[in-house]
Amino acid sequence: MDQRPLIIGVVGGSGSGKTTVTRAIYDLPGVDAVFIDQDAYYRDLSHLPLDQRKRVNYDHPDAFDTELLVRHLTELQAGRAVDKPTYDYTAHTRAAATHHAEPKHVILVDGILLFADVRLRPLFDIKIYVDVSEDVRFIRRLQRDTAERGRSMDEVIRQYLATVRPMHLEFVEPSKRYADIIIPEGGFNRIGIEMIQARVQLEIEKRQRSTVNGQRELR
Repeated sequence: MDQRPLIIGVVGGSGSGKTTVTRAIYDLPGVDAVFIDQDAYYRDLSHLPLDQRKRVNYDHPDAFDTELLVRHLTELQAGRAVDKPTYDYTAHTRAAATHHAEPKHVILVDGILLFADVRLRPLFDIKIYVDVSEDVRFIRRLQRDTAERGRSMDEVIRQYLATVRPMHLEFVEPSKRYADIIIPEGGFNRIGIEMIQARVQLEIEKRQRSTVNGQRELR
């Protein structure tokens, strides 16, 4: 690529609307972006029986293959394509298929624990935290997991009380202090979304001007 990519991290608790905020950036006119979701980087647990996989704490930093995520972001930053893993939520393990991701001028990354890991934080040019109340996040998670991920209501509630809420309080919420931008109410915060979009466009324009000026100097 002819310019260094802009890497944006979007963090928030489960059900906070991270993907909505990310989509608002992705869909900006003139933005050439690739999307990387931290959830795709859950460790491969196919060697464990299903009952044991169901009991894993998926909201702890150790549940993620962060080494692979760092390597893939570094590769994309250097202008090289990667084969991003995919995750099977019904089977609670990594799927066999991968998704080929080409480098773009903007790399959008979302996940619950991006800012909680010292290896990931330095990679982000812009760090956004989506701050939504606990009751709203729980309702959204309950609706999503029962409708899209084949979970029963009892399973969702049990997992929320056992791991999701405790890990949010221990890891996700404290990582808010590393954010450059905190956006209350997520995708429903129209003014906040517009401010983020304007900032992203400004950063892209700065990189484009820098690239053009550098090419002129080389001539």
